[in-house]
Amino acid sequence: MQTITKKELIDRIAEKSSHKRVVVKRIIQNFLDEIIDELGSGNRLEFRDFGVFESRVRAARTAQNPKTLERVSVPAKRTVKFKVGRLMKMRLGGEDISVHRREAAQADDD
Repeated sequence: MQTITKKELIDRIAEKSSHKRVVVKRIIQNFLDEIIDELGSGNRLEFRDFGVFESRVRAARTAQNPKTLERVSVPAKRTVKFKVGRLMKMRLGGEDISVHRREAAQADDD
């Protein structure tokens, strides 16, 4: 498994779209900043067929230090939950999503 960085994604998008790298970088960063702001405000973000980002509160709990076996209280905290969308789920499952995209485009045209 390979790790792809934001820089590599920006380079790919700039190359495919023939836009300057600086412009693509600014757009991507603004997009990510908006996601962070919305999740920070407690809002839910839904990207059809990609997935849903949701801010959740993880309840306080008591944990145990594995070395000392000492009980430690862990406070409640906010986390982000991501639920995979339909097309991503199909792609990760090995299905060819191009067929489903064409079907969806035809349904939109009707």
